[in-house]
Amino acid sequence: FASGRRGVSLTPRGGGSDMTGGSITDSVLIDLTRHMNRIHEVTGTRAVAEPGVKWLALEKELLARGVMMPTYPASRTLAAVGGMVANNSGGEKSLAYGQTKDYVRCVRAVLADGNEYEFGPLDRKALNAKLALQDFEGEIYRKMYWLLEEHYDAIRAAKPDVSKNSSGYLLWEVWDKQTFNLAKLFCASQGTLGIITRVTFDLVPIKPHRGMLVVFLKDLANAGRITADLLKLGPEGLESFDDKTLSFTLRFLPDFIRIMGASNLFSLAWSFLPEFGMFLTGGVPKLVLLCEFSGASEAEVTDKLARAHENMKRMHVKSRIARSEREMNKYWAIRRESFNVLRHHSTKKRTVPFVDDVIVKPEHMPEFLPRLQAILADYPMTLTVSGHAGNGNFHVIPLMDLSRPDAAAIIRECADRVYDLVLEFKGSITAEHGDGLIRGPYVEKMFGARMYGLFRRVKDIFDPDGIFNPGKKIDVDWGQAMRNLRKN
Repeated sequence: FASGRRGVSLTPRGGGSDMTGGSITDSVLIDLTRHMNRIHEVTGTRAVAEPGVKWLALEKELLARGVMMPTYPASRTLAAVGGMVANNSGGEKSLAYGQTKDYVRCVRAVLADGNEYEFGPLDRKALNAKLALQDFEGEIYRKMYWLLEEHYDAIRAAKPDVSKNSSGYLLWEVWDKQTFNLAKLFCASQGTLGIITRVTFDLVPIKPHRGMLVVFLKDLANAGRITADLLKLGPEGLESFDDKTLSFTLRFLPDFIRIMGASNLFSLAWSFLPEFGMFLTGGVPKLVLLCEFSGASEAEVTDKLARAHENMKRMHVKSRIARSEREMNKYWAIRRESFNVLRHHSTKKRTVPFVDDVIVKPEHMPEFLPRLQAILADYPMTLTVSGHAGNGNFHVIPLMDLSRPDAAAIIRECADRVYDLVLEFKGSITAEHGDGLIRGPYVEKMFGARMYGLFRRVKDIFDPDGIFNPGKKIDVDWGQAMRNLRKN
């Protein structure tokens, strides 16, 4: 077994859909989906569940009550709720609803002393009571309170100036001089502080009506202006995929049809005729935007769709309103499932998502995306780009031949250049997927030596013996990531 600083180490694992290597380990692996998978309570305002509960099981209970926890990831068919907390997942509704940290009210966790504690929002009086405790819990509260007070301004200034982030420890979420909530620190911590045993989520009502405007951009020159115009109407989601994603969709169309579970295969295949027409006429868009509106009434949604559609006409941008639920689901299948289809159809080349979750402010898209693509074009890889355009959050999925002797060197050099570009635009190296093995080596570059030192102190406060998921978040070894790189 791998050891912590003084003994055996432990790594909790949820659904295993994390693409950063967050649960790849030599430690004792705790399969939470097998042993901690009970839903304790679901009401119209909150859900209480163990970390191994699969998202689809919880979603079924939520839908029955007309509510949602809106930060589910694209890997919703695989993900467990503990992983959603550990990675601070966002997903397709994050534009309107934020990240998992915004819905985690309380967390129960087993800490380094072997005891289970509950963390939740505390006012000043309740915080003082915790600070007075003469045990491990009290020690954690005192050390964390002193750290947050002493470096309060620096911590607030270090918060990435983008709408989503899963890098580092989210210290700026814990204390705002009024409410102190260490449950927020477990979000994006990737199992490095303790073992989550129960989570209480806040819920929001589902808006019953929705519709989609599909926007086709022939180039990226006006992408920022078009995105800004659509955002003014308050969409629930503004997603994107590129021309290569669309090409792979049409190339492997039967797989997408199976994914959508269609009963009438011919009818659904026929629905892709407009996309085939684009290829035949040379009118393939460089980027497709999926602008989804929701509302309390059909009239509200129809009005927003019509206004957005007219705005696109005024800007001489091609767009169309999806005519049915099935047509919306067609575009969602392209957006959500392209990674899985690529992975299953790769033979010699493999999907290697090592720069898969970068984020910058949406207004930087016209300059950032071409420069990103220019960097990636320097390397022997095929790639697709999709993501959350409304947030400026892009998922880059390269296909590479990992049997090449220089594969590790290519990944390292390309990652260095991509993350330098992201930080030039003051973005984040990971919006919603976490640091894991592949991005952990870049955390200090992103936050600087002072904040990185504070992250080290957080780890020492919660886990002085290095028991929990060692080699993640801080002191991440690039060589460890490359040793776990598949070669075939």
